[in-house]
Amino acid sequence: MSTQINNVLVVGGGTAGWLTAAILAKQLNSKMPDAVQVTLVESADIPIIGVGEGTWPTMRTTLQTLGVDEGEFMRECDATFKQGSEFVNWIETPTAEKSNSYFHPLSAVFHSAHDFNLAPYWLLHKQNGELPAYDLAVATQSRICQLGLAPKKITTPAYVALQNYSYHLNANKFASFIAKFAVKNLGVKHVIANVNNVTLNEFGYVSSVATDNAEFAEIKADFFVDCSGSRALIIEKALGVGWHSISDVIFNDTALAMQVPYENSDAPIATHTIATAREAGWIWDIGLHNRRGVGYVYSSKYTNDEKAEEVLRNYVGVQNQKLYVRKIALNLGYREKFWHKNCVAIGMSAAFIEPLEASAIFLVEAAAKMLADQFPRGAEAMPYVEEKYNKTFRLRWDKSVDFVKMHYCISKRRDTQYWVDNCDVKSIPETLQAKLNHWRSHPPTKHDFDYAYEPFILDSYLFVLYGMRFNTDLTHNASAFQDNELAQQKFREINRVTELLSKDLPSQRELVDKVYKYGFQRV
Repeated sequence: MSTQINNVLVVGGGTAGWLTAAILAKQLNSKMPDAVQVTLVESADIPIIGVGEGTWPTMRTTLQTLGVDEGEFMRECDATFKQGSEFVNWIETPTAEKSNSYFHPLSAVFHSAHDFNLAPYWLLHKQNGELPAYDLAVATQSRICQLGLAPKKITTPAYVALQNYSYHLNANKFASFIAKFAVKNLGVKHVIANVNNVTLNEFGYVSSVATDNAEFAEIKADFFVDCSGSRALIIEKALGVGWHSISDVIFNDTALAMQVPYENSDAPIATHTIATAREAGWIWDIGLHNRRGVGYVYSSKYTNDEKAEEVLRNYVGVQNQKLYVRKIALNLGYREKFWHKNCVAIGMSAAFIEPLEASAIFLVEAAAKMLADQFPRGAEAMPYVEEKYNKTFRLRWDKSVDFVKMHYCISKRRDTQYWVDNCDVKSIPETLQAKLNHWRSHPPTKHDFDYAYEPFILDSYLFVLYGMRFNTDLTHNASAFQDNELAQQKFREINRVTELLSKDLPSQRELVDKVYKYGFQRV
């Protein structure tokens, strides 16, 4: 391959391809003639999966850095605000009389790793009925979600948050929006073609791809990004990088997706993802501006497609019995290497866990940003960056698997074999087992997280652990927590702020409608 890396070819579009192309082009300044040039080739014949409708707050930073207008993005992508997730019936088996739920909001008021960890003080006082559920005690945002309120006001400038937020969005429209923006504003070149073949040089590096577009029959580049999804055209089919399955840990291998219209144009829009546990998986419910995205993620080992569709249709109600249901096979796992020679796999060609906690788009952002930040302009620099990148993303995916699995394995549900097997120690990674054993007598602290770029932080673990009513017994060590007066002061402060926000924030529907009409003031 060339000793200079001047041209990047992204193979595949969709959210992964276009976000990667945009992030690379922006950071590498591809509009300049002497900078790295970014080209994306995608097929007009292969539809994108398009059900990744949840994002993390990092998306705000990404869009702002790219120079995207927040109001325009929201209008073009049917987007709404997301402030977290509500987990319904995960704690224990529901009955006809009683269900259960908790929130994993996007932020606590006091960051447990850097400000003040309220978890041990909540544990010491909750049994006396002195404090509400953990998510309500330490976060204003859980209560804001319950009330259906937005995370900001129309007078709040673009991308500024009164409550931390991300977005729910139409994934197909988002890919198209970023594509147009990247071509018009960031210098990305766009080729419509099917890639038929990948050519390697004598050293095993990718040198070009062949397409069915006569004008671009052969596209040469110095570096390649495989965003071709489960087809993995370069990383697997050309370079032979293997796949590490996680199906023995994460069981859900199938999804049914449905688009559900609102009953009327002013129907409330949930300001969080609703994830409802079912017999063989869980149902997602995401509120966009003009519809809901609803789907059932399940394990084909514990149910069949017909029963799964019945469960989904019963959830959405009799008025939606004729809506189209799309089936999606999920290949659970990750690459043995994400970067090999002069190719990086990003998106579903690199890895996939399942939609729970909406980590997929975040990990695309993280991958593209690390690639852009560490981009080797010379071939001699590539081995070092390749090794560092592979270590980073193997850790990130392993940590993500642990966190997702935790939702299942600490549940008290045992109503089906699916839940029994999810709680079987044989399906729980040893790394997660070790943490859970420690946390039975010591609440999680920042010292349990040894990597700065772990996808899920201390607060996330605390929300899920104690939302699921995980038992941490502090009776042997209660005297170690000596800041009780300060903790009580902080609990009171959270209540005070919650009350103020509840009076000041508009509803999600009210704010979204105004954003679509007026947009936000740009900072």
